[in-house]
Formats: sequence, C-alpha cells, structure tokens
Amino acid sequence: MTEITPQALLAELHKAAATATSVVATLDDAAVAAPSELSGWTRGHVLAHLAGIANAMARQLESAARGGTVELYDGGYEGRNREIELAAGHDAAQHREAVGTAFARVLAAFDALAEDSSDETGWSAPISYRNGTVFDGGLALWRELTIHTGDLGTGFGPETWSRTFCEHLFRFLEARVPDGIKLVLQPLALPPLTLGSGSRSIAVNGMITDIAAWLAGRTPTLGSLRASEAADGVELPELLPWPSGAPAAK
Repeated sequence: MTEITPQALLAELHKAAATATSVVATLDDAAVAAPSELSGWTRGHVLAHLAGIANAMARQLESAARGGTVELYDGGYEGRNREIELAAGHDAAQHREAVGTAFARVLAAFDALAEDSSDETGWSAPISYRNGTVFDGGLALWRELTIHTGDLGTGFGPETWSRTFCEHLFRFLEARVPDGIKLVLQPLALPPLTLGSGSRSIAVNGMITDIAAWLAGRTPTLGSLRASEAADGVELPELLPWPSGAPAAK
C-alpha cells in the first residue's frame, strides 16, 4: 500500500478542494435544493457540511499553531448540526461563497505547515480531532471532501476515487469490521488485503472503488461486488458504524 507523506496529502487536499469547487460552481438554486445521495439531506445540507468541516479543521490547525487545542466544532456536534440546518436552505450563490471562503481558509492553514512532519508546530502537532495530530486532521479532511463531493450526485462518485484513496479508506474503516469476522478484500488485479481478525473469513471481490464505497457506506457504482465464505456466495456482512470523530476516552 502506498504510504502517504505530508506533501502528498497536501497535494491531494488541493485536488479534492478543486474538484468540489468545480462541482459547486455548476449548481443553480434548484439543484442546491434537490435531494443529495444522503438520505434526508438536500445538496444544500451537503454543501453546508463541506463548508463546516473545512472551517472546523481550519480551527484545529490555527489552534495548533498557537500551541493549543480546541474542539472540532464551535459548540460541539450540536453546534455542527445546528449550523448545517441553518445554512442548508441558502441559495447557490451563498453556498459558493461559503464553500470558497472555508476552503481558502483551511488550505492556507495546511499550506503554512512546516514540511518536517516531526515539527511540533507542523504536521505532528496535537489536535482534539480523535486525539490525533494535524496530519490526522488532513486525512480526515481528504475523506470528507472526496466522499461528500460524491454525495452531491453530480458525477464524481466512488468510481472516480483513486487507488491511493481507496487503500487509505480500507485501513481507516477497518474499525467497521464486526467482531468475529475477518474480511479478505480482493480488489480486481490488485493484491488482497485482510481487515479484522475474527474466525469467520469472508472474501469480498470486486473493483477497488466498489469495495471502498461499500466500506464507506456508499453505493458501489460499478456493480462488481461479490462476497463468499468457504467458496459459497453469501450476503455482504453488516458493518459497524463509521468511526467516531469525537476524541477517544482517556
């Protein structure tokens, strides 16, 4: 699996933000108000969340640069939800401005980091998100930008995800594998990967993007997924919830 360096991650963040920005630019008021790929959310909700997570991660980096930590969202997750609901109904121009301003803020914060990942004021500085580091926050923002751009339902779904991104999701989402199950991922024409350590072994075959989409709780778009156990076809197992973004208990 490809090791992601801070500079490679920085490039991916710029690429993901550029893709999201290009999608937002195509949406008019009617498109913003239309349903997204997420149940119960319009595209406006997704756009509000994209702006919100960008501002939230910028808060993390700005606080880290001052030698401190701050909660991910102002007002916690209740504050997050409140802001999404308040902003979801904005028109297309308001969403474009909010997303553009938030992306510029967070990318400026990442661009300002020292290249040395051991620098305590740089990529390894502590943040409150998952009791992690700035680098962890960058990975989280990469996931949020990439996955939620697909949730807008405008043609940038999982089938567009890179191998590097899919392999990152495999490791991050290993926490979704239920106890007692070992998933043997077998992406087409690529090396297999095992997630979990249970005694029940289930093989999941298909295109790498379909496997990643399923693990991420999204619809596999290429229709290639097949699961088997002891050489017999089986249903895909139910996965555990998405790993929490709240700090782990100490």
